[in-house]
Amino acid sequence: MAASNPLRDLQAPPPGSAPLDGPSGAGWQPFVVQGGTEAEAGTMSLRARQLRHEAEGVVSVLLDDPTGGVLPAWTAGAHLELLLPSGRTRHYSLAGDPDDRSSYLVAVLREEHGRGGSIEIHDALRVGSLVKVRGPRNNFALADAQDYVLIAGGIGITPILPIARQLRGRRPWRLFYGGRSRRSMAFLTEVAQLSGDGTVEIRPSDESTRLDLDRIFRRVTEESAIYCCGPERLLNAVQERCSQLGMADRLHLERFSPPAVVQATVVADSVPVDDGFDVELARTGTTVRVEPLVTTLDALRSVLPNLPSDCEGGICGTCEVQVLGGVPEHRDFVLSDSEREAGNSMLVCVSRSRTPKLLLDL
Repeated sequence: MAASNPLRDLQAPPPGSAPLDGPSGAGWQPFVVQGGTEAEAGTMSLRARQLRHEAEGVVSVLLDDPTGGVLPAWTAGAHLELLLPSGRTRHYSLAGDPDDRSSYLVAVLREEHGRGGSIEIHDALRVGSLVKVRGPRNNFALADAQDYVLIAGGIGITPILPIARQLRGRRPWRLFYGGRSRRSMAFLTEVAQLSGDGTVEIRPSDESTRLDLDRIFRRVTEESAIYCCGPERLLNAVQERCSQLGMADRLHLERFSPPAVVQATVVADSVPVDDGFDVELARTGTTVRVEPLVTTLDALRSVLPNLPSDCEGGICGTCEVQVLGGVPEHRDFVLSDSEREAGNSMLVCVSRSRTPKLLLDL
């Protein structure tokens, strides 16, 4: 594990850092460093109390209430939405202890070829800065099972770590953590400290110790729950293995990005199987037409321009809307099978309608 650096307390962008162009093209914007009141409904302004290098390209951010207040409760597997000064919204899994209500801990991997959010945090966030956040929200909560298999790849350790902590002394569990090298793997010390209670295996690829799914799944039973977070290749391999074993309903995945096939087609809303449909907004009575090659989200923004969203690939849950009438066609990766069957909500960034009309709580 990379050595921890002292707390940083810088108030200007690092020398030579490139401008960060937000949606408005305004360039680099510093995080708020004074104030602290809630700026909009549903958000909190938290202070970056500590920044620490956890591994190559990974910085952890410890957030607390600048007034010393107690933070909203959360459960293992939850994530926090960070509303960045550029206008970007990014979701980061909580990696701390749910019993500690004094702070939230997230870890951010710098992605040079990403959408800019991680670079903005790495380059612009400073100790003492205030950050707008929403949440916590949990799409990766623990289900009841006889035993648990936890599989993490790289930065995917962040939601897996508190899950392992929650299981300690309660249910049998095994944790398998893979990465390119120990230098690139965050929270190695914390993971190793869990080994006294459950089985922990750390598998850096450069030490010829890759994750061996054949061996991992030999002890998986119909009573096991499998939790996996990491790069798409790992998620796909685990998903395929569970399908082969008839255990798809025992698998819980946390994605950082939509699968490649979805990313390539989501702008055109995949290949629509409908001829378009109407959406009625229950609060105003307005009806919006969703044409075949237009996403439900884009159609709604013609009358609700500030409708929140983030990933626009069906993986984060930001755009979830309550359904009051009609039958949605779910195309997301967030809702459970039971939630989809109930049809009480939908993610409007990717999902559509099986009926000529939907009534939404908007």
